[in-house]
Amino acid sequence: MAAVALANGLNANMLRKWVAEADSDRAGATPVDHKRPVNPSSAFVPLALAAPQTLPDGGDIRIEVRRGGVVVSICWPSTSGDACAAWLRDLLR
Repeated sequence: MAAVALANGLNANMLRKWVAEADSDRAGATPVDHKRPVNPSSAFVPLALAAPQTLPDGGDIRIEVRRGGVVVSICWPSTSGDACAAWLRDLLR
């Protein structure tokens, strides 16, 4: 259980607590009939999502990083946001 917790970035003690709580909840619940098929349409809950908002200033990503007395301002096109995230991750290491 500790290995599963560590692999998922969780505290092992908290995971043990959750499992114990789930077991105690199951002890008082009615048994599940595993032979009965589950209706997949009843398990799906559609969500209404708001339309994505466009970024101001023509869709550019603007970042200002301050380190000590140095200030770096970056304007990155939003179409390559993944590259911007990678760059920022490397910069902040």
